[in-house]
Amino acid sequence: MQTGSQHVRPLTSCDLAHVQKLLLYSDYVYQRFTFQELPRLLEHYPAYGLFRAGQLESFLLSQSLNPPVAWIGGFGVNWSEHRQAFGHLDRLLACLQPDLQARGVTQLYYSGNDLEQDWLRTPLLRRGFAPHSLLYCYDKFDYRVPTQGNQEIRVRNVRGDDLAALCDIERLCFAPLWRYDALAFADIAATHPYFVVAELGEEVVGYQFNAVDEGYGYLIRIAVHPAFSGRGIGTRLMAEAINFFAQARVRRIMLNTQEDNQRAHRLYEWFGFVRMPQRGFILHKELSLASSS
Repeated sequence: MQTGSQHVRPLTSCDLAHVQKLLLYSDYVYQRFTFQELPRLLEHYPAYGLFRAGQLESFLLSQSLNPPVAWIGGFGVNWSEHRQAFGHLDRLLACLQPDLQARGVTQLYYSGNDLEQDWLRTPLLRRGFAPHSLLYCYDKFDYRVPTQGNQEIRVRNVRGDDLAALCDIERLCFAPLWRYDALAFADIAATHPYFVVAELGEEVVGYQFNAVDEGYGYLIRIAVHPAFSGRGIGTRLMAEAINFFAQARVRRIMLNTQEDNQRAHRLYEWFGFVRMPQRGFILHKELSLASSS
């Protein structure tokens, strides 16, 4: 195919309709975001598109940019271009990676939900990514809860003045690749249907947020300040999350968690989540500050 009329340029919020159309009409898509999140991703994070005659043929988005870490947020190719998908990927990576490096990113991550079936895993391994870790996938098919947790905890909707406390919990609970910053939390609060904090007295001691998409519920994150662990805060947040999903009438509640996070595994299994056969995974690439390839 002739490529003379193709060109790559940065995507902005003005390109929202182009990306939405490709997402709707192509099967060759990876997305780590919901439709509700897409406008803010295009507004806040580096993204590139390959165009021909004004039509978007492929895109590559970043997400959760919190130097030195960033994630691949999405990649999609128009159905008519699927045979050249990985050529598109090369051209888009060649633009995205130096942009991320200029912003202080040295570690780029990719997550997949199925180690055996993911269509981008092998192509990314051939492009310098390496296995980082495995994830367990858990699903829950009912709304039963074994406990309502610590009733002394107040659970309320997140507010703008909670961001500093949330970032403090992130720093104490998670390795850098999993951390959200204040901008990411603000985006989550604006786009997710459920984002709450747990208060003990006047102190924020935990948080939790969910997503709902096409009748499925996604339990994305529960975190509790380490100084308050063992006090029924995580179970309270989990019970409240299940109650939310019950009200939303989702068909299934889904989550991923790190393979070695045994404490989380026990919590999920106590609440009736079932470990699924497929395994999720994380890939990682070091971005040399001296290289843009």
